[in-house]
Amino acid sequence: MTEDSERLQMQFEDNSLLPQLYGERDRNLDRIERELGVSVTSRGNRLAIAGPHANADVARNALASLYERLKRGLEVDAAAVDAAVKRASLHSDERWGETEEIRTRKRRITPRSANQAAYVKALRTHELVFGLGPAGTGKTYLAVAMAVDMLMSGGVERIILSRPAVEAGERLGFLPGDLREKVDPYLRPLYDALYDMMPGDQVMKRLDSGEIEIAPLAFMRGRTLAKAFVILDEAQNTTPVQMKMFLTRLGEHSRMAVTGDLSQVDLPPRTRSGLADALETLAGEPGIARVDFTDLDVVRHPLVSRIVRAYDRRESKARRKKDNA
Repeated sequence: MTEDSERLQMQFEDNSLLPQLYGERDRNLDRIERELGVSVTSRGNRLAIAGPHANADVARNALASLYERLKRGLEVDAAAVDAAVKRASLHSDERWGETEEIRTRKRRITPRSANQAAYVKALRTHELVFGLGPAGTGKTYLAVAMAVDMLMSGGVERIILSRPAVEAGERLGFLPGDLREKVDPYLRPLYDALYDMMPGDQVMKRLDSGEIEIAPLAFMRGRTLAKAFVILDEAQNTTPVQMKMFLTRLGEHSRMAVTGDLSQVDLPPRTRSGLADALETLAGEPGIARVDFTDLDVVRHPLVSRIVRAYDRRESKARRKKDNA
């Protein structure tokens, strides 16, 4: 070992939690080794961590955080491991998941970054919340989880999930099938989130009864949505007229979550995004919260964070070049 290297020892009291902590075939330990460049060796309830001093310390703190998570009855998966490593790397002592836990029929969901915790808190306390940022940050997933939580607890009577049917230049009229077959591909991510929160038979039962409704944005026109949790996903692809129409559907005892990524607008050229227009128009209005996510909040594959950063760097360079022209 070099002068900068260190060998740390850890010991855990509850052996029943170790299979979940280590992961199948020690995959969680392997993930930490790859991310931090350390060696983690398990012998029963003991771990030996070897590597550069700073990284070994991060690994120890991350593993201690994951162990505490298991003691609280929460699951540990790849995203939880990445979040623990990220938090330990930032030397943060915040325990994001303790106060902002969301309970659904199939799982207990906790924020995995400070911004996610702020977002969940905003969804609990504000009637209208804008969640902005790149793919993989949990904007829509957490909003759906909160909607399911409130439906199960009686806080709302309906969940309404919507998206504008504009993607990558495609138009519904040119797609095969009837109206449902045309719009379902656009709404599939919303279905996927629901099935992750509730048993499949419950999802279908509530879709049939109207307690859960998934529909294109155009179907919202002329309605007043009372006692409902309403989510508009991919909101960057609305026009200002569509966005105003949607926001003014808010009825008594309802909540709205509007999610989008202003760097991924698929509207025709020179068409202003309704999301950008709404953020400008409603800035400073009471009762409205805005949470901005960054690549640090991405909870998908670690490569997604690097992809987001690479695109951001290229766009920043292009803007600087344009400004200096």
